[in-house]
Parts: sequence; structure tokens; C-alpha cells
Amino acid sequence: MTEETTDFKRSLGLLDATAIVAGSMIGSGIFIVSADMGRMVGSAGWLIVLWLLTGFITLLAALSYGELASMMPKAGGQFVYIERAYGKFTAFLYGWTVFTVIQTGVIAAVAVAFAKYTAFFFPQLSPDNILFELGTLKISAAQIFAILSIFLLTFINSRGIKSGKIIQLIFTSAKLIALLALIVLGLAIGLQSDVFSQNMQYLWDTSHTWSKSVGGNWTESISPITGIALILALGTAIIGSIFSSDAWNNVTFIAGEIKNPKKNIPLSLLIGTSIVTILYVLANFAYLALIPLHGSPDGVDVMAQGVQFAGGLTTSGVPTDRVGTAAASMIFGDFAAAFMAILIMVSTFGCNNGLILSGARVYYAMAKDGLFFKRAGHLTSNSVPLFALMIQAIWASILCLSGSYGDLLDYATFASLLFYIITIAGIFVLRKKEPNVERPYKVFAYPFTPILYIILAAAICTILLITKTQNTCFGLLIVACGIPIYFGRKYLLKA
Repeated sequence: MTEETTDFKRSLGLLDATAIVAGSMIGSGIFIVSADMGRMVGSAGWLIVLWLLTGFITLLAALSYGELASMMPKAGGQFVYIERAYGKFTAFLYGWTVFTVIQTGVIAAVAVAFAKYTAFFFPQLSPDNILFELGTLKISAAQIFAILSIFLLTFINSRGIKSGKIIQLIFTSAKLIALLALIVLGLAIGLQSDVFSQNMQYLWDTSHTWSKSVGGNWTESISPITGIALILALGTAIIGSIFSSDAWNNVTFIAGEIKNPKKNIPLSLLIGTSIVTILYVLANFAYLALIPLHGSPDGVDVMAQGVQFAGGLTTSGVPTDRVGTAAASMIFGDFAAAFMAILIMVSTFGCNNGLILSGARVYYAMAKDGLFFKRAGHLTSNSVPLFALMIQAIWASILCLSGSYGDLLDYATFASLLFYIITIAGIFVLRKKEPNVERPYKVFAYPFTPILYIILAAAICTILLITKTQNTCFGLLIVACGIPIYFGRKYLLKA
């Protein structure tokens, strides 16, 4: 592969950048995670608070990143910010974690979700359709289809930024319109019933939480959770909404291809995260207007299953968590499943396009600094880092064949939070190290905005270490594995 061009072309405007922010954020999570959150907190009020808090935290981060983006409008975004504040070692650990789990793990999880919902129309693609087994490893048709979708989007983005931009605009527009329709119709229909008032009647009652016992059965607790137990439950439950709101920072990765980046990146971060936050909160109000929060794993219909067990259980006793589908069934009746399947397919496909497009730019920036495979720093005649795109697709495909959606969610989200904290703390480092550098945009309400984000994100990370120790420690182990890679990079990263 020869290097045909030496730099990216600035061809993306504010609308394109905003589509990257919103499109990368909206995947399948908003249609799924509220069920698990509802089982943990058992309260409609706290469920809404968690989504509001997630939006607030995301907005704090986006406002903070605006300063860094305006200072360093280069390809690689967050990697570049960390390197300038802390040096190559910390930046490499971030880039390593992005490659091993943050970006590729989310790409894999979203691709698998895309395949699962495509199976509604093509049952042969079901996760239950095992194509072959190798010991304990089982390869399903859904996993193979997920991998094919990753390579299809990788191919589209290899044709140039314009191809990826068109896909992003089409699919982001489609899912925003469909999600808005679900919200408007859901509220219009749901508020005519007494479901919403029933959910609001015991707004802060944290009774009726559910947990899985050692024997695999679901056990309901009817005692309210308070004090430290409530804080731990909230801190654990919020991982779902944070995962659903993540990837907003991907627009910083493609800073080298955005027109007037010092203005457009901060603006796109603010507009994109605000739009998604509003839609997410309204979507949960629509769910609560249509379906009771409390439900039972033995429920025989939507109303009996509630939000907590929307869609019922699989044959192995795992909740399907199809909140979006359950809500749609109250609007569209027999057509609900098909409507939601199409919506989630559009949503996940568009989400992965944004993730695949932007992620490769991080590896490009790393390669330019000698911290990744040298070939990842080459651009084709289409101004695309093709090798970076391909190696990302290969690793994400491997992740499709291992682990579960929940594990990838925990690994990726915990690692993301850690590096968000490090990056935003870098604002203080750079203000001290480089006080005279031009900052076209400065953090709103500095220093309170970045400090508040660091406190809230650190609190969530601490709670996750207590309540999800195994998965979070595995996330830390992935970061730590980058240390020997860094010191041995001269021998390991020759390609």
C-alpha cells in the first residue's frame, strides 16, 4: 500500500459533525437498557433522574472537550489532547484501550445487536442458529452477519469521507425521525390511559427491585432500598444510560476533516449531545406512559411484564429487555415488532458507521507518533487510513466471536470513563503548562464544569469497582496490558 496523500481533506461542515455526534451516540441502548435499570432501582422517578443525570454528565464533558478541541483541531482528537497534557505513555495507554475495547468493543456489541434485529425478518440469522462449534466456542449466524456488517461499513468508509458522510446523514436523520415519532405517538396515546399516573403515584418508591439468585431464578425484593444501598444501585444502574450516551467524543477523532474545526467541533458537541439527551429522556417518559414500570418475569403480556421484564425471558432465563418493542406494541399493535426491528437496524447500522469512520483516525494519529503500526499512518488517494480501518475491522470481528453484550458494555464504559476523567483533568494541566496558547473556546463556568464532571465520573467508577468488581478489574487489566506493549513497541509495531 503506497501513501498517495499526506493529509486529510476538510470537507465536513457543522451539520456533518453534529450527525457524527448524534449518530454515534444513538445505537440500540435506548431501546433496551431501561429494563435493566428499572430492575435495579424499582422507581420511575429514579429511572428518569438517571437519564437526566447521564445527559448532564455528558453535557459537562462535551463543554469541557470544546476547549481542548478548539486548541488542537487535529485528527486523533482525544489521543492528541492526552498526549499534549501528559506525554506519549499515557496517550498510548488511551489509544491501546480504544483499539482493544473502547471503540472495537462497542462496534462489536452494536454489530451483534444489528444482527439480532435483522433476524426478525430473516430467522436464519438468529443467534440460536449455531453454524459450528469448536469446543466451548459456538459460532452463530448472527455473529457472522455482524462481522459482515462491520466489513461492509469499513469498505464504504474506505471509499472516502464523502461516502461515510452520506451514510451518516441518511441514517442519523432516519433514526432521529423514527425515535421522535415513537416519542410523540407514545406520549399522545399513553397519556390517555392511567398507566403514566400509576407510575407517577409511587414516583420514588424503590420497592419491587429484582435480582438473579445463585440458582438462576429471579427474586423480587419488596423492601425499599435507601442510603448507601440506593447510592450503589444508582451508580450501577447508570452504566446502561452512560453506555447508551457514549461515543459523543468521536467527532474529535475526525477533527482533521472538519471545516473551521475551532468553531464547529465545540458547537457540534453541544448541539449533538443536547439533542440526544432530550430525546432519551422523552423516550423514557413515553415508555412510562405506555407500560407499567413494575413487572414480572412470568408475565404473559406487555402490561404484566412491565418495563422491568419487557419482552419476557429467553429459554435460558435471560431477560430480552425489549422495552422499545413493548412500547411500540401499545402504539402499532401487530406491526410493533417489525417497526422496532427496522428502527433498531437503522439505528445500529448508522451508529456503527460513525464509530468505524472515526475510530480509524485515532490509530492514524498514533501511527504518526510511532505508537501504532506504521502503515496505519498512511492515507490512500481517497485520504483514508485504509490499514487502520482494516485492522479495526479485524479486531472488532474477533470480539464479535467472544464475550457478551453486557461484558463488552462494562469493559468499554468503565475504561471510557477513566480516560474521560484523565482527559478533562488535562484542561487544568494545559492551563498551567501553556497559559498563553490561543483558546478560541474556553470551558463554560471554568473551573466548576470540569471539576464537577471529574467528581461525578469518579464516583461512578468507584461504585462500579464495588458492585461490578470482576468486569471493571478486567477493564483495568486491559489498560495495564498496554504497558509492556508500549515499552516493546519498537519490536511489536513494525508493520
